[in-house]
Amino acid sequence: MTTMKVKGMIMVVIMMLCIPINAQTQSDKTLVAYFSATGTTEKAAKLIVEVTGGTLYEIQPEKEYVTADLDWHDKSSRSSVEMSNAKSRPALKSKPENLADYDIIYIGFPIWWNSAPRIINTFIESGDFAGKMIIPFATSGSSSISNAEKELQETYPDMKWQKGRLLNGATKEDIKKWTKK
Repeated sequence: MTTMKVKGMIMVVIMMLCIPINAQTQSDKTLVAYFSATGTTEKAAKLIVEVTGGTLYEIQPEKEYVTADLDWHDKSSRSSVEMSNAKSRPALKSKPENLADYDIIYIGFPIWWNSAPRIINTFIESGDFAGKMIIPFATSGSSSISNAEKELQETYPDMKWQKGRLLNGATKEDIKKWTKK
């Protein structure tokens, strides 16, 4: 090999090392945490993991929600009672042990009463999110994510919130476009 070819190859390697690595390639730095009562939000979370290469974490209540708990027409159902009390904090089955390992944390949930379910507050309050980029995502039959985002930002103003997204019926391509922003 000529000296010129070797120098050229070295320059290519140096240039490649200087290219910034974005969140899409830092799979060990992205956590996709989600709560899903019926499986809809879980599907969106799994697509985000597929696109980002992140780690999937299910936010699970200590006591699983059954169909009767989710009946929003019944004011005495578990979800109705929790959502009517802003201080309600349903217990978690477990807490994430390694939040320090992540720089980017997606937090997903279904929209309940135009808000994030109270278990999301429990999750946030159970860990140290200082310095983490937090990106909410949600699914809903009829609501947007805007009120849930606003409430979370107001409740936890010290967190580094990024613009969230409603992912009803989102495709892998939709998520690729969204996560690149």
